[in-house]
Amino acid sequence: MSAHIGVTGLAVMGANLARNLARNGYTVALHNRSAYRTDALLEAHGSDGNFIRTETLTELVESLERPRRVLIMVQAGAPVDSVIEDLVPLLDEGDIIIDGGNSFFQETRRREESLRAKGLHFVGVGVSGGEEGALNGPSIMPGGSRESYDSLGPMLEKISAKYNGEPCCAWVGTDGAGHYVKMVHNGIEYADMQVIGEAFDLMRSLAGIEPREQAGVFREWNTTDLASYLIEITAEVLEQEDETTGRPLVDVVVDSAGQKGTGRWTAISGLEVGSPVTAIAESVFARSISSQRELRAITNATFSAGVDETLSAKDQYGSADDRQDFVEDVRKALYASKLVAYAQGLDMLVAAGEEFGWELDLKAIASLWRAGCIIRADLLDTIMKAYDAPRDAQPKNLLLAPEFNEAINECLPAWRRVVAAAATYGVPAPVFSSSLSYYDSLRRERLPAALTQGLRDYFGAHTYQRVDQEGTFHILWSGDRNEIEA
Repeated sequence: MSAHIGVTGLAVMGANLARNLARNGYTVALHNRSAYRTDALLEAHGSDGNFIRTETLTELVESLERPRRVLIMVQAGAPVDSVIEDLVPLLDEGDIIIDGGNSFFQETRRREESLRAKGLHFVGVGVSGGEEGALNGPSIMPGGSRESYDSLGPMLEKISAKYNGEPCCAWVGTDGAGHYVKMVHNGIEYADMQVIGEAFDLMRSLAGIEPREQAGVFREWNTTDLASYLIEITAEVLEQEDETTGRPLVDVVVDSAGQKGTGRWTAISGLEVGSPVTAIAESVFARSISSQRELRAITNATFSAGVDETLSAKDQYGSADDRQDFVEDVRKALYASKLVAYAQGLDMLVAAGEEFGWELDLKAIASLWRAGCIIRADLLDTIMKAYDAPRDAQPKNLLLAPEFNEAINECLPAWRRVVAAAATYGVPAPVFSSSLSYYDSLRRERLPAALTQGLRDYFGAHTYQRVDQEGTFHILWSGDRNEIEA
């Protein structure tokens, strides 16, 4: 019996993808550096389908049909390179190596170029959905050559999540495009979780709405245009009580958010391609500052909020009607800020496509996120409609799409009130605030960058351009201060 695909690296994600493949009728060759993982999978789940047990990479490769397909599911970085180094001598021209981990896209580009020179295909595949998605159907974002997708694609589409019967899997683009799109997905995920946290904090800190009651609020919001997986599970987390203390779980969890790097990579890449992903960057910084617990304890004891003591949030939001109005304001601010996160992520994909030579299809990418992944949300259908046009007819920014322009205008007064309330009462809302500033920066006819250019010309002779004539100019600041053409 020959295997259709081999999987090396059988921790939870690798094991679940192997089981998913087997459940969908594929024969899967299994390999792990420590054979006990292979045996544990076979003992617990061997009935899921056809598996071939192997103990070495040589055995794994020998068990595969041609072209051979080997899925690597090991820790990103040096371990991936190590497995590739061991695999290459065992493979033949046309064989396919697949990296399904969260690898940095530039490493994927390097590996793809190197293996292409050896006659091998290398496919960086973004996989979203966590352990459950890997087993039951994730969102899959493959890169690599189009030729490799012709061989691998039908298999990935079959095991992917389905939305109204459509697979949440499609070829994204060459070399590192798949891992780049997954990286941006994760960046949007960071921003999405942060604005949900800010909404929770504002409703509790200003309106006194406790977690269990907020669970009902989020459950109701999940029936509106905010409907999404993250809103759904927020209600579940807020409703959870700690068994030991009886307190809300969120009150006994340390308020220090971890991160594995993909959000940080998104923010850095945004800077590199000149795309202002401020919502994503602020969400990364919010996690960073949450981790500075010792410093926060010192400043909490040292600094005041600087709030006018005659002002009281409880007075302003004390009545049931006022609380209801504030909750609706927060809902609208949350929706508008989520739209900004998606808009910035999609703009970044356009900029990256131009930088790296990828023809990224935004409609197709949005379709991949409708099921299986963490940021799945009803609004992705509307995003697809916004980009359902030839590239030159698509909106320059998601916020300009007719489908969202009216929604932003409707949310705007509430958005401003929420950001103002946060500043007034000293409650941090970095993504709400930066998203609103992004919107205002886009809509302003003139920005203070003109003064920035003047300062740059003064101290560094960096020159400037004029609004009323062509050319590049410089002021002789240390001379007679005449303007000259540079």
